[in-house]
Amino acid sequence: MPDRTTVYCAPIAPISGTLFLLSLLLLILCAAPVLAAPMVGKPAPDFSAVDSNGVRHALSAQRGSIVVLEWTNHDCPFVRKHYGSGNMQALQREAKDQGVVWWSIISSAPGKQGHVSPAEANELTISRQAAPAAVLLDSNGTIGQLYGARTTPHMYIIDPQGTLVYMGGIDDKPSTNPADIATANNYVRTALDALEHGQSVEPSSTRPYGCSVKY
Repeated sequence: MPDRTTVYCAPIAPISGTLFLLSLLLLILCAAPVLAAPMVGKPAPDFSAVDSNGVRHALSAQRGSIVVLEWTNHDCPFVRKHYGSGNMQALQREAKDQGVVWWSIISSAPGKQGHVSPAEANELTISRQAAPAAVLLDSNGTIGQLYGARTTPHMYIIDPQGTLVYMGGIDDKPSTNPADIATANNYVRTALDALEHGQSVEPSSTRPYGCSVKY
């Protein structure tokens, strides 16, 4: 279970009108548990999800392997930049060769940009010659909210001990222009290379860029 943070509020004196409604809303918000944001250097929040083939996967079951989480939306121009150029697929294959478990996660809600059926997700994998270990369907946004995923792509890397060691952008060129890939510093490749050689990941947190996740 993810860590939860509870906010405690002092009692509010009886009032009326608009202030009463605002106070009531404040009390409701204070009573609701808040999911703690994931932190680099801390255990990655555990979750389980069903993939596009109907198979359930649990993060905890991957202990001993490096795991990459890639938030994606095939209609997002930033995602198209990396898939249309073959950049994302190349990363996926490099990761696979290193024994890394790569999960692409789709958190687009039904009716929102990027939402797909299991069959459509599989067709995208085939047509783009993508190579994730699985495409996880998160249409209710549970995993995305758990990890605070904000953009597509938004990348997370978890080490074999289950510790979150990287989160942020795929690289340092926040554009939709495929020509920028050649001169970009690819943070994901750098992080995976560091882990492969037993080194610390630097940088461990960067600013993600892309389309907003369509919760």
